[in-house]
Amino acid sequence: MPNLPVYLDNSATTPVDPRVVEKMLPWLTNRFGNPASSSHAFGREARAAVEAARGQVAQLVNAGAQEIIWTSGATESNNLALKGAAYANAARGRHLVSVQTEHHAVLDTLHELEKNGFAVTLLAPAENGLLDPARFEAALRADTTLASVMMVNNEIGVIQDIAAIGAICRARGILLHVDAAQATGKVAIDVKSLPVDLMSLTAHKTYGPKGIGALYVRKGTPAPAPQMHGGGHERGLRSGTLATHQIVGMGECFRIAGAEMAAEVPRLRGLRDKLRHGLAALDCVRINGDMERRIANNLNISVMLPDCEQMISMLTDVAVSSASACMGGGTSHVLQALHGGKSAPNALRITVGRFNTGEEIDFALDYLTRKISECQARKPAAASV
Repeated sequence: MPNLPVYLDNSATTPVDPRVVEKMLPWLTNRFGNPASSSHAFGREARAAVEAARGQVAQLVNAGAQEIIWTSGATESNNLALKGAAYANAARGRHLVSVQTEHHAVLDTLHELEKNGFAVTLLAPAENGLLDPARFEAALRADTTLASVMMVNNEIGVIQDIAAIGAICRARGILLHVDAAQATGKVAIDVKSLPVDLMSLTAHKTYGPKGIGALYVRKGTPAPAPQMHGGGHERGLRSGTLATHQIVGMGECFRIAGAEMAAEVPRLRGLRDKLRHGLAALDCVRINGDMERRIANNLNISVMLPDCEQMISMLTDVAVSSASACMGGGTSHVLQALHGGKSAPNALRITVGRFNTGEEIDFALDYLTRKISECQARKPAAASV
């Protein structure tokens, strides 16, 4: 019997890898210098650690270290990229394009820009969650300056065709921002070959600490307008004292992800597929999103039964989510977009992680099967779903 509850919500956050914790600890105790204090050894030591971590983050996405800007996480990176690029390029045009299934850190930022005179087009994906590049191209206008398409969806795990979308943008002189928070350590990312101008990254989805992220800004891209002002840190793009311990943690978790991804991805796929095939054998279970263009650890299902919502909300022995963690358990806008605005009933996002074992997956499959079967055996109270 595994320790309970079994944690299967790794798209919400991941446990910090003990190797990452070990690297961070010295920077919380005796190595406490401010990286901006260059006049003494404490500050210079911290600065060297920050720059080493910058190189580690850059290496995972094949960027140059000078193209990485530290932030507090992907939400801040999204805000800096979208607001910064929109305002910096407003003289060329004020039309922005994105997708209905983006994270709310993108959608809410775009809505804020709408309040300030920008026009935003949000495209619906196909029922499998993927955006048709032809449909994307058709939405572009002469005054479009910026597009934002996430690489991996945080709820259904589908992988968008960033290469095709980026090529369209590049041919039209449109900047492309990509939210890659859910992609690092799960898919190979090479910004030297991908036509991407801005990319948001975070540590806590990749077995690193919360509260630290980065924004990739391609060399030669017009600098985003700063959204935080102060001491002019990070080449003037993001002021604020750098959190050395968190930065070191992000560097180390990205280093580990790069070193272990080739072996870890097939292992995660095997665990996920055991859950997938077991749950899909239930005639009341529907899988949401494309299963081919999808990260290896993600499974999103709907339980097509009435009167099952309470069961979904009271799964005590397996930790899964019924909606994105960032929505606080609200209705999934992602699943609504997939189904023409209709609510998807009793949805579960199940995401396997680095520290999950085969024993835990066996337990979770048995547990979820029993709970769903119990719900199915109940006499329906009213109309069917």
